[in-house]
Amino acid sequence: MPAIRIFGNAVLSFFTKISTGYWNVFDPTNGFTAIHRSVLQILPLNKIDNRYFFESDMLFRLSTIRAVVMDVPMTAKYDCEKSNLIVKKIIFPFLIGHGRNLMKRIFYQYFLRDFNIASVELVLGILMVVFSLVFGLYQWMLSATTGIVATPGAVMIAALPALAGMQLLLSFLNFDFQNIPSVPLSSQKRLTK
Repeated sequence: MPAIRIFGNAVLSFFTKISTGYWNVFDPTNGFTAIHRSVLQILPLNKIDNRYFFESDMLFRLSTIRAVVMDVPMTAKYDCEKSNLIVKKIIFPFLIGHGRNLMKRIFYQYFLRDFNIASVELVLGILMVVFSLVFGLYQWMLSATTGIVATPGAVMIAALPALAGMQLLLSFLNFDFQNIPSVPLSSQKRLTK
């Protein structure tokens, strides 16, 4: 595989993992997909993007129905074929699509369908980091304009919420890593009958 494709694949795979929550899938957009018929019947096919973003968008839609996704090992072989994908044209639509899907996934998974400790960690973590940045910037600007050095207390008021907020966000990420669907939808249907 050419080096530029390895790099692009790694970046795309990372953004796909963030926006879908399938942290365990090594190469989520390799172009080869198999879906069980029972899952395909409940997948909102009309909402899946029909251009280059369709694989990532399909994984996002699978995450909204909590479908199990897994890797099947395969060998990638690239000959002299030329890709029609123009990176400059798709980079911003991909970033926007992943950002949109991430926001939807977080809202659906941690606030609409379930509210748990990870939801609290996310909200508190974001609030604490934002407070720390705003307060720290305000203190820095105040110090720069007046020439008076910030007090140790002001520095600590800016630093401690940042540290605690980052710890909460890391805890949220750990919960999200552990929250990957593991029971196939077909097994869930049998259990509820």
